[in-house]
Amino acid sequence: MLIGLYPIIYFLVDRKFGLLNSKSVELLTNTFWNIGFYTHIIFGGIALLTGWTQFSPKMRNRRMALHRKLGKVYVIAVLLSALAGIYIGFFATGGLISSTGFICLGIIWFYTTLKAYLYIKRGEVEKHQKIMVYSYAACFAAVTLRIWLPILTMLYGNFSKAYLVVAWLSWIPNLLVAYLLTRKKAVNG
Repeated sequence: MLIGLYPIIYFLVDRKFGLLNSKSVELLTNTFWNIGFYTHIIFGGIALLTGWTQFSPKMRNRRMALHRKLGKVYVIAVLLSALAGIYIGFFATGGLISSTGFICLGIIWFYTTLKAYLYIKRGEVEKHQKIMVYSYAACFAAVTLRIWLPILTMLYGNFSKAYLVVAWLSWIPNLLVAYLLTRKKAVNG
């Protein structure tokens, strides 16, 4: 939940904070990049804050109307944040390696969320539930990035080198965990 609220910090402190410290003045003054950045962090935060609630069987079974409303909020937030993330991924610190990592993440996040929405619209509940695990695993990259980045920065002694690795490490293990969780459910189910 704290990472979901993290974007608020960008409205309270100087713009030369955290990741923005590695961006050029030219990029920080670019209107399209700013729209993409703020769309990504605001709606990504909303997705993090609403997404985890969707995995509670108690809430889903007892309050289906709330589950559906929060699900719609999550889907809209993800689709907007993922598209914005894909766009800003082209400007990622570290160049091609980081850009490719974050753009792939954005595409996977968008695809899995859209696919989950389409499955539930067709009444394919099990497929919907399975792919939503992947969607939230991609969403959770925001959390794992913030865990790995300081560790890698200390290990490498260099933010830019750490960022090249975290562009991939923030989400690939999450998808592997999602695979193991959905596989375990399929085997036990």
